[in-house]
Amino acid sequence: MATVAIYNIDKKQVGEKELADAVFNTDVKPHLLHDMVRYQLAARRQGTAACKTRSQVAGGGKKPYRQKGTGNARQGTVRAPHFVGGGVAFGPQQRSYKFKLNSKVKKSALCSALSSRFQGEKLTVLDAIGMEKISTRDFSSVIKRFELEGALVVIDKPDTVVELSARNLKNVKVLRADGVNVYDVLKYPNLVLTEAAVAVIEGALEQ
Repeated sequence: MATVAIYNIDKKQVGEKELADAVFNTDVKPHLLHDMVRYQLAARRQGTAACKTRSQVAGGGKKPYRQKGTGNARQGTVRAPHFVGGGVAFGPQQRSYKFKLNSKVKKSALCSALSSRFQGEKLTVLDAIGMEKISTRDFSSVIKRFELEGALVVIDKPDTVVELSARNLKNVKVLRADGVNVYDVLKYPNLVLTEAAVAVIEGALEQ
């Protein structure tokens, strides 16, 4: 099994931990990462752009002029697309951009993303992130101590002190273990996990 060092927030090694190979040391499959990122970004799209068609534009109930004898082409309504103020032909309509992805693909993609961070030596495991008070400065000093230029920090359970301390830091994001995802793992160059968060992730992905 893969082994990783465990540090405290003062960057002193306090132990080692074996990681599940099926989660943190599996083959990295770029095509699954690509599919999963597309899936996540598509689900975020609002899809609210819309135009009114000729049936939705107000007015135009009366025939603008008689059928014959005017020398003009026959018209039934001034709300047709070729009239100013008329409806839009083939304009965008509200839609969902979501598409289906099998649960096995999602799980395998997340394992690939986590493995890419471990194999690239971009994974740091902490015994805990114990902060007594909300302090952006203190949290920033922890990140700088480990010389991390941008990091996704994953904790095992809700921690208001940690989450609020990191909220205003650039290129740093705190996630709970049950919300870890492929897009955020790949977006940030470094991955920081608490020891408890590792257990939660392995328990979810080894099933």
